[in-house]
Amino acid sequence: MSISIVQLGSARHKNEGVRIGTVRRPPRGVPKQDYRKLDYYDVWLPELAPSATLLRSYTSRPEAKRNWDRFMIRYAREMERPPAVRILQLLALLSVRTDFSVGCYCTDESHCHRSMLRTLLKKHGAVIVDDRT
Repeated sequence: MSISIVQLGSARHKNEGVRIGTVRRPPRGVPKQDYRKLDYYDVWLPELAPSATLLRSYTSRPEAKRNWDRFMIRYAREMERPPAVRILQLLALLSVRTDFSVGCYCTDESHCHRSMLRTLLKKHGAVIVDDRT
């Protein structure tokens, strides 16, 4: 059993399980009843998304390497507070018993909060599928 880290809106993989959207906002222009059908997510969990303030600070200068590094540090700090830390602990425990996935819309995981989410879940003892698709 394990957690897959995925891009929301991409085709689901075999044994991916329930898909959890760790994004601040639902997909634009997509009716709520179509989220699952269009492979976005089954459950929305914005508590694991970067705060709106943090996102604004990064998107103002995404090309700056220092800005990205600061974003990742600040996101990790946000995830050290309740309720995020409790959710990370829960997901880590569930990963031992069932398959599911967490994700975001970004195409490049290396410049997405889900890269840090992968690290944080591992820190809490989660079993993570290693292939990055």
